[in-house]
Amino acid sequence: MKQKPIGVFDSGYGGLTILRELVKTLPEYDYLYLGDNARAPYGNKSFETVYHYTLDAVRWFFDQGCELVILACNTASAKALRSIQQNDLPLIDAGKRVLGVIRPTSEVIGNFSSSGHVGVLGTSGTVNSQSYLIEIEKFFPQVKVVQEACPEWVTLVESNQCDSPEANSSVQAHISHILQQDPSIDTLLLACTHYPLLIHTISKHIPAHVSVIAQGEIIAKSLKTYLERHPELALQCTRNNQRKFYTTGDITDFNAHASQFFGEVICADSTRLSL
Repeated sequence: MKQKPIGVFDSGYGGLTILRELVKTLPEYDYLYLGDNARAPYGNKSFETVYHYTLDAVRWFFDQGCELVILACNTASAKALRSIQQNDLPLIDAGKRVLGVIRPTSEVIGNFSSSGHVGVLGTSGTVNSQSYLIEIEKFFPQVKVVQEACPEWVTLVESNQCDSPEANSSVQAHISHILQQDPSIDTLLLACTHYPLLIHTISKHIPAHVSVIAQGEIIAKSLKTYLERHPELALQCTRNNQRKFYTTGDITDFNAHASQFFGEVICADSTRLSL
């Protein structure tokens, strides 16, 4: 039987925070991960560039046999997902699916807040797209949402500086700024899958009454529900509890990051996307 893993795509290492939770919740499935480390970060790139990079990756996943691809990247979800779903999938294969992380997060984020005030920390691309403001409004019109772009955080993660003085200074500045904008915030959403890798530094600057929400568990629960609602798609995804990793960047560096998530040495292969 041909392998048909669930594809998980990110601009770099951040999507590993999503994959880790997918494996915990749905361990029986096969997963294929691709980090576009060579072209990270995505947050400062144009809509057109992110769209082409993401479509390029989606086509690559389909060539590997994936029937379902998760864009574990908020910037790609904000700038590329809708166009791919509406314009490209019908031409490529209407039976395949590409899902993002913004809508499932927006469907539940209001439930975490008692005050009705939520802060969103994301890349410039995600924040400028207004995607979270639009989507959260659909499900929680009473919730006030304040956004803060933290463009340097992805670079800090990708360059292994999560615990550096630079990271501490940057995190402190952005947390302080968003809480100054709305002192009633009691929930901060890490709207970039790289940001949980900074959680130790972030935690130092968060008041006790403020909760920090990462997306991994939310996305995993959402995918479980989605597959239950679409058993025909679930049946197409192979279940051998296997994981395979690819990067467009340096294999040694990728292995060092990936092994922190899965407690094992991971043999990542290198690939080059066409753009």
